Amino acid sequence: MPKPKPSTLGELKKSGYRPRTVKDELRSNLIAKLTAGEPLFRGIIGYDESVVPQIVNAVLAKHNMILLGLRGQAKSRIIRQLTELLDEEMPIIAGSEINDDPFAPLSAYGRQQIELHGDETKIDWVTRENRFVEKLATPDVTIADIIGDVDPIKAAKGGHLLSDELTIHFGMLPRANRGIFAMNELPDLAGKIQVGLFNIMQEGDVQIKGYPVRLPLDLLIVFSANPEDYTARGKIITPLKDRIGAEIHTHYPKELQTGIRITAQESWTKREGMEGFELEVPEFVAEIIEQIAFEARDDNRIDKMSGVSQRFPISVLELAVSNAERRALKTGEKKIVPRISDIYAAIPAMTGKIELEYEGEQVGAEKIARDLIKRACGVIYEGFMLGIDFQPAIEWFDQGNKLLLSDTAGADECMVLVDSVPELIDSASTPLALDRKDKATLVSACEFVLEGLYAHNLISRSEDGGFEAITKAKRDRKGMIYEDLTDLDSFN
Repeated sequence: MPKPKPSTLGELKKSGYRPRTVKDELRSNLIAKLTAGEPLFRGIIGYDESVVPQIVNAVLAKHNMILLGLRGQAKSRIIRQLTELLDEEMPIIAGSEINDDPFAPLSAYGRQQIELHGDETKIDWVTRENRFVEKLATPDVTIADIIGDVDPIKAAKGGHLLSDELTIHFGMLPRANRGIFAMNELPDLAGKIQVGLFNIMQEGDVQIKGYPVRLPLDLLIVFSANPEDYTARGKIITPLKDRIGAEIHTHYPKELQTGIRITAQESWTKREGMEGFELEVPEFVAEIIEQIAFEARDDNRIDKMSGVSQRFPISVLELAVSNAERRALKTGEKKIVPRISDIYAAIPAMTGKIELEYEGEQVGAEKIARDLIKRACGVIYEGFMLGIDFQPAIEWFDQGNKLLLSDTAGADECMVLVDSVPELIDSASTPLALDRKDKATLVSACEFVLEGLYAHNLISRSEDGGFEAITKAKRDRKGMIYEDLTDLDSFN
């Protein structure tokens, strides 16, 4: 049986427990994890050589830190996982609002308990999860929210003067004592509140309703912010900025495969209620979805300061799978394979996650989303189909033939249609090593090829997914075209 935990101050003294500051605690546990070769941040991909080493250095140096990055760069997830560097449990004086250390109580209540009960003072144990306090900075946040306020009801009930420390209702920062306090979107915090944070970090004191209160809190303080806001004049008071030990920049995935791993990890594709169905996301579909996000981040019509969150490809994949799932339920097919048409069906996930510049607003989010899909398909097509001859298929379209692959049509129906295009199935399946019996994946591959030919200005595509010959004037333009989206309809 596990040894019972001390429940009084006397028992805690006999147990040999020795208090340490929260930064010492984090440093010690981090060293133990590094020595044992344990992973530090679960589910964080792509930061092993950039962000994680900087966080490790900051913790080893016992610095407060700020994570600077655009939305969807795992800042909040990293901050929350810092709690795993805390001890599993920590003793406090029972009933303390600010996690008073039994050996060195900070509050008037804690000191009073020790004076009254001595070694019989009751001890509670706080888990690491309850030693983390997080707050989103908004302009309406007050000193009372963060630091505290005088509580007249406490004063009246206890017969205390308003200047008595026992009348204080502690805010979020004191309640995080001996733990981690996180403030998200720091630049949105009013200047006077930033001054309060600075006083706590530097001097350990603050004035509450004009009464000076000494609060030498034991904290690791972690902030997050958008780098554009953080550097803007007047957003951050200089003394506070100067007291933040480490400024760590997060980033979006730098490589396509890294983004694909993140999207696959975070997207909801293993779904309940679909027993008996098999989901397969072809590699080229996963790459196209991720490439759309990469294209969006480089597009000058999309606001760079807002960024394109990693939730963008995650949502696109989930909606594409949903559209393929809907098709399977309608046709009775047991294999669910997303196609390019399913990515087009996921446009609502794209338009809601991009903020446009003036030029982009003139074009419209949906047209830009369609262009992003086209460009992404063109890039991925080159990676899979480079050197494959699709001339017979192109000539078939030049003869006046058309092909419409509906996103609701089953694999059997689509196979009949794509089989009518000369050499399309064989040419598409060879580089992907597909089995002709796997109709659902083969149809997806053929549609991928057609979309690639469209992206490279070799055939045309209508908004309903129909493919046909392209005009000679457009074909004479060399290479992949990125349409003038002010008149996109004229190209379809």
